[in-house]
Amino acid sequence: MLSNFLKLSDRIWVLPVIHGSGDFAIEVRRVMLAQEFDCLAVPLPPSFREQVEAAVSDLPNLSLVVQPEPLSFESWQPDESESDDELAADAFASQTSGQDELRACSYVPIDPCQPVIASLRIALQERMPRAFIDLETANFVSLAAFYPDPYPVKQVSIDRFAAALMPTVPRIPEGQPEARVVWMANRLRELERRHPRILFVCSMMDWPWIKDAYHDRRGDLAEDDDVESTETYANDPLTHLFWLGELPFITGLYEQARQSLDDDENLSIDGVKALVLATRDRYRQELKSRARKITPKTLRTFLHYVRNLCLIERRMTPDLYSLILAAKQIAGDQFAITLAEVAREYRWEGEAPADLFGEDSQSTDPARQEPRPPTLRMTNGIAQLPDGDVVRMKSRLPGQAIVWRSLELKPKAPKIDQDQWRMRWNPFHQCSWPEEDVAIERFRTHVKDVALTLLGNDLVRTEKFSTSLKDGLDIRETLRNWHTGELYVKVCPPTRGTLDCVLMFFDSPADPRDYPWRITWMAEHHDESTLALFATDFGREMVGPGIGAASYGGAMFLFPPRPITEVWSDPRFDFTDTMEERLLAAACVYSECRHIAVLSESPPGPGWRRLAKKHGKKLIHVPLGRFSQETIQQLRVVHVLNGKQVRSYAAHFIRKA
Repeated sequence: MLSNFLKLSDRIWVLPVIHGSGDFAIEVRRVMLAQEFDCLAVPLPPSFREQVEAAVSDLPNLSLVVQPEPLSFESWQPDESESDDELAADAFASQTSGQDELRACSYVPIDPCQPVIASLRIALQERMPRAFIDLETANFVSLAAFYPDPYPVKQVSIDRFAAALMPTVPRIPEGQPEARVVWMANRLRELERRHPRILFVCSMMDWPWIKDAYHDRRGDLAEDDDVESTETYANDPLTHLFWLGELPFITGLYEQARQSLDDDENLSIDGVKALVLATRDRYRQELKSRARKITPKTLRTFLHYVRNLCLIERRMTPDLYSLILAAKQIAGDQFAITLAEVAREYRWEGEAPADLFGEDSQSTDPARQEPRPPTLRMTNGIAQLPDGDVVRMKSRLPGQAIVWRSLELKPKAPKIDQDQWRMRWNPFHQCSWPEEDVAIERFRTHVKDVALTLLGNDLVRTEKFSTSLKDGLDIRETLRNWHTGELYVKVCPPTRGTLDCVLMFFDSPADPRDYPWRITWMAEHHDESTLALFATDFGREMVGPGIGAASYGGAMFLFPPRPITEVWSDPRFDFTDTMEERLLAAACVYSECRHIAVLSESPPGPGWRRLAKKHGKKLIHVPLGRFSQETIQQLRVVHVLNGKQVRSYAAHFIRKA
């Protein structure tokens, strides 16, 4: 129930809202369905009525109702110090630039998360009379403002929310904004003569001054202007983000909940979680084995990071910048880019593919057999009309003011560029990226050290303490013999032997169809290993000119480096059945040490151990789970350069997954 605080009179209730807020749209729906009203008044001029109501009936198809504004010309006075030719040139230039600059259109966003649109939608369904009571203005003055986070309206009544906001509401500017407020107050006074219960939905910034004008009974300060006719346009789906109040993805969730009769009370928060999960699925689908593992723990860290960013900015719900920044810090640039792409998609059940991808807006909708309106492309305050004209756009329902902030991300190359780079590839020149060589060699050294430690664990023994603690107190053995009062210490003799070969199997058993690229690389210098590997096809993922990205399936490292024959074409290894067995056989042949380290998820099977024993070798298994999965995913990515000259600019294109 609306309290007396929001009543203008015994017949008029005001519902102040924040334009573009899904939370307030739900609050409008709750109020209109909980109380009985016989008229709805909205702050829009009558010239928009026909097109707006038709567009609202066409929801969930998004659209904009646009009204062109007449061109205005500024007065020009000549400067006595300039010549006649200069005056004529300056006058022509100023007139031309002035026409381009002053040409504008005002529009009403047909957005399901707009409280005014939500109220009209309910009024049309309930067959409630509607009144468009705003002043007709040829050149509309749109005033955006900085509002608090609308989420508290979930817990606080709307009258208390409006009362708390009143001390911060600025005085209405003189001129058109003041004239519009007085005009709407007088139209409300006329409406109450015909309707006993009127609901007026208006902006949170206007309602105190409408209330003052209503009680002051001021006369109209202006008259209706002659205005152009309105026209409805569809919008390019790629640019929904610039005019919808909520994120397009969350707006789609509101429509899906409406169609399936699901609970949408907390979609402003639950929608963020759904957005992150949809981003994770898209991220995995696009990058496949190159994608980082987005575990529940990663998502928890991400949401914790987002929460902290919201607290820093004094918000209760995150904005798109906070989400993308947290995604970049937690999961990398590519995950952040994927989140931005998913967030701008407006998806709802029953949507036609043409609407989703912006194909042929003039085509016929098979469900209604009605032509779709022409499509414009919207940006922040600028739009390109279907005829190619670029105009300034002013919203009739201005919401939260937009603040631009920069965030550096390295995007994925367009497909047309990837095709060109693929065609220009020289198959006779290949080399690696030095930074990745250093990282994988350090990891190889670490795996070798872990394997030697595991080898030395078999030689550890325990003895009674006499004069030295040796390698430390053995707590377990001491507690086991606590009743004797004796202390036991550990003795770790130095590891015997060394390792010159490390096998890494990141994906085992590996499907040969997933890893068609198999090659043996010789070391470029004495700090690199001789490398034999199988990986995904780098030609399918071109990240820059002469730069391809692949993902290791498995690899064999020989250090110190030595020349060997091509492993994948050597007939001595044709008896093997799998790629892993071929690398294992090559390791047994080329290794000069008795032990071979094997990094894999599961221990080597009996067949592998028999193969190693046949060559007098012993396998030391290093579990893959001992290492961070994020580190493993980054190390698996290998960039192939089309010649050493590409190294001079490769850092500009190579990015982390």
